[in-house]
Amino acid sequence: MFPLRDHNPSGRTPYVVYALMAANIAIFAITFFGYDTPRSLQSLYNAYALLPAEVTAGYDLKTLVTSTFLHGSWMHLGGNMLFLWIFGDNMEDEMGHLPFLIFYLVSGVGAGLLHIASAPDSLVPLVGASGAIAGVMGGYLLLFPKARVDILLIFIVFFRIISIPAFVMLGVWLGLQFIGGFGSDPTQGGVAYWAHAGGFGVGIVLTLPLWLRRGGPAYWNRMRGRPPHPEGRYSLTRVPKVRAKPLNHRGPGRHNGPWGR
Repeated sequence: MFPLRDHNPSGRTPYVVYALMAANIAIFAITFFGYDTPRSLQSLYNAYALLPAEVTAGYDLKTLVTSTFLHGSWMHLGGNMLFLWIFGDNMEDEMGHLPFLIFYLVSGVGAGLLHIASAPDSLVPLVGASGAIAGVMGGYLLLFPKARVDILLIFIVFFRIISIPAFVMLGVWLGLQFIGGFGSDPTQGGVAYWAHAGGFGVGIVLTLPLWLRRGGPAYWNRMRGRPPHPEGRYSLTRVPKVRAKPLNHRGPGRHNGPWGR
């Protein structure tokens, strides 16, 4: 299932989300067209991808951040940017621009550290923004568990757009990360499941102070787990456009290289 959009309009323009998307797309374009040989790509990964064994040894710590701006393919980049586009605007709206940027980067670093904990001696490079974006998703789940999300459900030859609560979509996604994490060897490359799960957990923890300031459980009761703004209403008869709709008021995969998140 692929998320297409949520029914959770934001109250301000998500400039940080736009900037992060632009940075990720620009960096991927530079690497795709500028590092077109295996040797040049290896030199790029050696410099900026996260190698758990190196960080465990105490050097190249910068890669905890730089690796989150590298992607292994257009599909890897596109999937990550779609999730950031759908869930990031509301988190930036609630947190503010600069706090959201810090939240995003810290979530990415936390995801990288959780991946290192699962394979501390690995020399397989880790790249991708999905650990940071998983943090955004975790925070979104805490604040808006019942926001509606439109997903494209694909089952063999069956295609249908349906609307489900965020906690269902995000809960299934998180469950798949744990299944994948326990069923894979983190030293062999592939999907960085523990980076995803770790980033998700870091995002929840970092969002807790904001949730408590809103009233904690009382906020859930007051809002019934729904967005603070009136929900957007959309037709499910066609694939919708994904975009934020600023209002006039405010309310209360990485992919592998060979490892990816």
